Amino acid sequence: MRIGMISPYSLTVPGGVQGQILGLARALRERGESVRVLGPCDGPPPETFVTPLGNCVPTGANGSVVPLAPDPSAQLRTIRALRDEEFDVLHLHEPMAPGPTMTAVLLGSAPLVGTFHRAGASFAYEVFKPFTWRAARRLDIRFAVSDAAEALARDAVGGEYERAFNAVEVERFRPTFPKKTDGPTILFLARHEERKGLAVLLEAFGSLDPSCRLWVAGTGPETEALRSKYLGDPRISWLGQIDEQEKIERMAGADVFCAPSLHGESFGIVLLEAMAAGTAVVASDIEGYAKVTRDGRDGALFEPGDATGLAQVLSTLLSDPAEREKLIEQGTERVAQFSMRRLADLYLDAYERVVDLRP
Repeated sequence: MRIGMISPYSLTVPGGVQGQILGLARALRERGESVRVLGPCDGPPPETFVTPLGNCVPTGANGSVVPLAPDPSAQLRTIRALRDEEFDVLHLHEPMAPGPTMTAVLLGSAPLVGTFHRAGASFAYEVFKPFTWRAARRLDIRFAVSDAAEALARDAVGGEYERAFNAVEVERFRPTFPKKTDGPTILFLARHEERKGLAVLLEAFGSLDPSCRLWVAGTGPETEALRSKYLGDPRISWLGQIDEQEKIERMAGADVFCAPSLHGESFGIVLLEAMAAGTAVVASDIEGYAKVTRDGRDGALFEPGDATGLAQVLSTLLSDPAEREKLIEQGTERVAQFSMRRLADLYLDAYERVVDLRP
């Protein structure tokens, strides 16, 4: 079976959806399936099985910036690739996003499987609702990765949804040489914007034991202001943008991975990555994270935006190796339920069903 997988977002920009697409493609190829990923690329393609469709245009959405490619040249490349590759099935991630996935919805001749990842509000969905509602009828099977993602998609384009999940390539998160630390260390890894809660973590960190360390990875609109505010604290290391390998090494080397997001997370894939790396997880108690992390079992949750509560949770975990080890052990069991190989099995079944339905 020739499977075409299409990303609306630049595959050279780190992101949850992009990581899911590439990981799923690798898992399917390991099974012997013929998979080609199409998507924007700002630079060399990240894998040999990726067909680049041009550069992205950073676009504001859901309190963040997403790297879309809605320009005509990217759509022409998409059309050409669909014609040349003759796919048996097309798997569209965020199928209603402007750019290559929407082009494939409208012009693709192969059976269509759509996965909806996004949660929260969508101005574009509201503005273009009549158009997207009609376009979505061309999808043969629709998946949503969470309750929140399904609620947004159902309100925007209607229809019935099967449940998928975001997955982790578990084996990739056990590096041979994790990053070394010189004290109890916390890792933050996300775009530096209000909804990701970095300001809350930094406030909480100020009250922790002087021996503690904080690795801050990523960049964003809040980077300069926050870095200037906390420049006098030598315990904080500002890492900037890091690649996938360093991300894995940092996760495996840290004592705690902290995700203090305030809202807008449909599924906590980064929490599963930390569990796979053997790191204790601390996260805000929002819907997307609570679906992944069970408080006191495979992670610790705190009230979103509560810096005092976060400081108490971090202080307890960093001073109690036994409690951390308990969370790590149960986190390892938890992440096994979200392995990329299991997700590949789920989608392969869907591909076979949709090809049989619409040969």
